[in-house]
Amino acid sequence: MQAKDNNPPDGGYGWVVVVSAFMVMGLTVGVLKTFGLFFVEIQQHFDELASTTSWITSVTIAVFHLGAPVASSLCVQYTHRTVVITGGLLAFSGMALGFFGLNMVWMYATTGFLQGLGISFSWTPAISIVSHYFSKKRALANAIASAGECAFAFMFGPFFQWLISQYGWKGALLIIGGIQLNICVCGVLMRPLASSCLVEASHCETETPLGNSASRRDKEDKSPIMHKTFNWMLVKRPEFVLYAIFGILAAMSFFVPPLFLVPLSYSLGIDESWTASLLSILAMVDFGGRLLCGWYANLRVTKTIHLLAMTITLISTSLMLLPLANNYLSLAIFTGFYGFFFGTTVAIHITVLADVVGMPEFDSALGLFMLIRSTGGFVGPPLAGLIVDMAADYRAGFYMAGATLVLSAGFLIILDRLQQREKRGSKIKTKPEKSTLSYHFLPTLKHQ
Repeated sequence: MQAKDNNPPDGGYGWVVVVSAFMVMGLTVGVLKTFGLFFVEIQQHFDELASTTSWITSVTIAVFHLGAPVASSLCVQYTHRTVVITGGLLAFSGMALGFFGLNMVWMYATTGFLQGLGISFSWTPAISIVSHYFSKKRALANAIASAGECAFAFMFGPFFQWLISQYGWKGALLIIGGIQLNICVCGVLMRPLASSCLVEASHCETETPLGNSASRRDKEDKSPIMHKTFNWMLVKRPEFVLYAIFGILAAMSFFVPPLFLVPLSYSLGIDESWTASLLSILAMVDFGGRLLCGWYANLRVTKTIHLLAMTITLISTSLMLLPLANNYLSLAIFTGFYGFFFGTTVAIHITVLADVVGMPEFDSALGLFMLIRSTGGFVGPPLAGLIVDMAADYRAGFYMAGATLVLSAGFLIILDRLQQREKRGSKIKTKPEKSTLSYHFLPTLKHQ
């Protein structure tokens, strides 16, 4: 059943979609964030090196990003609901087949490839359909949906540890796979809209003859998605390219702090039990930052791209200050600042992407953005590790991440300037047309 409204509802059933997306975020990225609890268990079972075992997570992350354009293309051709349900089945299959644990290659193919593809096919359409359902409240809706990964990651940590202790790592994988089947239920609740974007509808009306507009709208109402081809040509748009470069640089930084936070705390002589609490602090303040920033962005006091540049600058500042910590209290405080501002950034960066490309191209843009951003995620951690090895100090990794974020903020500023220039140029072009029209009709008015 499809919604009949052409306008984004900005509420109503849209909040059901938001809650469903909240669950999907938790059952995909939340699981990915806490999968490290299986690391030692799998490594000991197969008696493999840590580098060999770590490829399971690497394959998952790689397929998650590389599958985003495929997921977006399927959303364009079919519906978000169909792709999310498919993703839930793939995620379940990856975990359930991982239960057999035949060898390491088997783990790469199941909990690596299949799980990554399931996450990609679930996450991408879930976050996309939220943007289709909301316009004025889009920032708040995206923030609430994305907060699911924080809430679930906070709960999954102790829960997964208990599952492993009770049923072993294989039994825990099977149970988690069963839990991920709830993604299919969330997908069923993601009812497609009759029209993905009012702007595209008005565009069709203006370019078709008056007699054909009604029949065209009838055809559009029967299809939940009006854009029938995936737009790869977005890479030729300067605005998208600038935002993609920002995404690459940001991704280079975002994966570094969680990687070196625990080793840094150990180097400071902090006890393991206290170190574990740092991750809980990170999850809690991340959750709060997403909701607060989403609420503030919804007030429209500040332009979203300006707000994003501000939060990126604050993240880089907190990363530069974090290495100055010399005990648990100071490290916890700086970790809290970093986690909060990271949450604010994640809450609105998808909203800014929608503002940059417009809703008619959003599905294609989201897939391409995820694909391009993945290069930063792949390059960032090894580069930071190389810098840490050269400096023989974990602090160097945080300085590298902070400096890269400062550079990424520069591309946001350039993007904003470009948008302002184009806006001024369009205003200048329309003014002569209006004056010409007024003079053209002036004799007619006088004659009457």
